[in-house]
Amino acid sequence: MRCIERFESTYRKVPSDIAFCPYRVCPIGAHSDHQYGKITGLAIDKGIHIAYAPKTNGVVEMASLQFDKRAQWHVNAVPKEKENDWADYLRGATIALGQKYPLKVGVCGVIEGTLPIGGLSSSAAVIIAFLSALCNVNGIHLSEHEMIMTALRAENDYVGVSCGKLDQSCEVYSKKDHLLYLDTLDDSFELIPVAPTMKPYEIAIFFSGVERTLAGSKFNMRVDECRSAAYALKAYAGMEYGKFNETYLRDVPYEVYLQYRDKLPENWRKRAEHWYTEFFRVQSGADAWRRGDIEEYGRLSFESGKSSIENWETGSPELKTLYEIMTRTEGIYGGRFSGAGFKGCCMALIDPKYAESVEECVTEEYLKVFPELRGKYSVHICHSADGVKL
Repeated sequence: MRCIERFESTYRKVPSDIAFCPYRVCPIGAHSDHQYGKITGLAIDKGIHIAYAPKTNGVVEMASLQFDKRAQWHVNAVPKEKENDWADYLRGATIALGQKYPLKVGVCGVIEGTLPIGGLSSSAAVIIAFLSALCNVNGIHLSEHEMIMTALRAENDYVGVSCGKLDQSCEVYSKKDHLLYLDTLDDSFELIPVAPTMKPYEIAIFFSGVERTLAGSKFNMRVDECRSAAYALKAYAGMEYGKFNETYLRDVPYEVYLQYRDKLPENWRKRAEHWYTEFFRVQSGADAWRRGDIEEYGRLSFESGKSSIENWETGSPELKTLYEIMTRTEGIYGGRFSGAGFKGCCMALIDPKYAESVEECVTEEYLKVFPELRGKYSVHICHSADGVKL
């Protein structure tokens, strides 16, 4: 791995260990975890590697093969304000871990992502891989739930992204050849195995060639629109409501939404429409996976993507184009854009016997529309994988 080579050339020694966290895909359940919805997801066999070694002076010194700047801070003197660079995720993770456990040992390391950045929860993956390394050198043993919540606090409290726990949960709980079915309200989950009758599948990742930052996008605005819809629905229905930032669509029964949705501003109604319909799609998708009906699961994933475009109103022109091409390509069971929808990639569940033709067809059609992205656009065939080893 290149991160090992860079570490050895920088520090003139071999790394003491390699931390790894997989990326994830969420075929059904997008844009719902921050309102305590349900999700389905899979970890994939690509992710973030960190070659690292302890630093007994307490200094953290991290470099990334994806970015030029090397970042440095002390475990007990992390800048209180984010510096608006890639290492903010790691600074936030250091603070979040240090709030619960005493940190004495720092870490030097080099980060390597095995796929281009965007749409596969690379931010959550790099946080979890970094936390694994920082915990290891300090003799800290986090439970799965602690790891998820510590990584979530890093993004919410320090970086300022109002995300839920979908990404972290998929990257921790997932199991190869199983679908993770998680209720983010109470963290109950089921790992549904591939049924003996299910047709074979692989996971195709189509990178658009477009990279943007999540915190600078309209992601947080979408979350606030959901809260606004929930707050208004509670008021119309005479339900009790408290603080705005503690209001969630999961608090509001579907019947209340149906009764009062026409009173909502259009944007709020659309966000709520996506959330409620996605909630039911996830339940139907989990049932389809149990039956081994990957065609129905794929159809619901396409439906999820359509709602994300029409009701959640995200998706760059590049991602929307990829989605439309996927819907008419033979050999694709289903798929959608992956992540927040402002950058990155689309994922698809495909029939392996069509893998070559799927890649050729999608690539040819996409580059006809966006020829300037030739060389930046790429296709990767992946498989389901276990979550991070703690």
